[in-house]
Amino acid sequence: MQLKTTKNTTLLFLLFTLLFSSVVWILTLNAPNAGKIAGRMFGYGIMWCPALATLVTLRLTGHKLSDLAWGLGNTKYLWGSYLIPLCYSLVAYFIIWSAGWGDFYNISFVTNTAHEFGWDALPHWLFILIFFVMNAVIGMFASISTALGEEIGWRGLLVPELAKKMGYTGVSLTSGLIWGIWHYPLLIFGNYNNGTPAWYGLICFTVSITAASFIYTWYRMKSGSLWTGVLLHASHNLFIQSFFTPITEQNKHSPWYIDEFGAIVPIVTILFAIYFWSKRKELEVAK
Repeated sequence: MQLKTTKNTTLLFLLFTLLFSSVVWILTLNAPNAGKIAGRMFGYGIMWCPALATLVTLRLTGHKLSDLAWGLGNTKYLWGSYLIPLCYSLVAYFIIWSAGWGDFYNISFVTNTAHEFGWDALPHWLFILIFFVMNAVIGMFASISTALGEEIGWRGLLVPELAKKMGYTGVSLTSGLIWGIWHYPLLIFGNYNNGTPAWYGLICFTVSITAASFIYTWYRMKSGSLWTGVLLHASHNLFIQSFFTPITEQNKHSPWYIDEFGAIVPIVTILFAIYFWSKRKELEVAK
């Protein structure tokens, strides 16, 4: 079911997202010594601010949460949403390892993580394989729990509202830039980067997330389900942040190339975005 056209829906959503996020930003930036527990709390808090803003916006505009695209849709789009971030992450890190901007694999990370599980006797290759599978299956549930908070707002409310006024390219660019700028306070004032100059990490991250928006928007509009955005987001965070980056042995060049704040992931994501942009005419049929 589509939301009724409400002139101020998008503006209300953005204002409440800013309001609620500001509270968490202030708490986070005033906790420079935040450890694992505080970091997790703040992380969940900030990622659920768009969902909270959506709830308030729907209430004020006379809509219901059930009006959002909760249906799963065609399962092929769900599988695609899960696998696409794995594909571009694998391509990006293969380039990084091949070029010597990081090495496969981080022996210290593998040794320490295997020890935490009590699997010290396992060969490293076997532990890496098991660790990958565990992340891909069990870790996905934890990643979904945070991604859902953002996606209720970004792909659940914002993208459909923007689509009432502009085409696929405009929706992808606009929602991607909004999504990226929303991260700026923590990127600029927090410790949320690779250790490169702030301007460099900011550019790489913005390009990466805006390019990814072309993929997310295509799947959202084609499938008619916000769950594609949830899976894309969760898969992206999971494989890059929890597997490929920590498994990479870094050197002095690595911060400039790895993760979302280095150059390679954005470049590869742009190539994937161009592919989906070339398929934009399929969305006219989807409508």
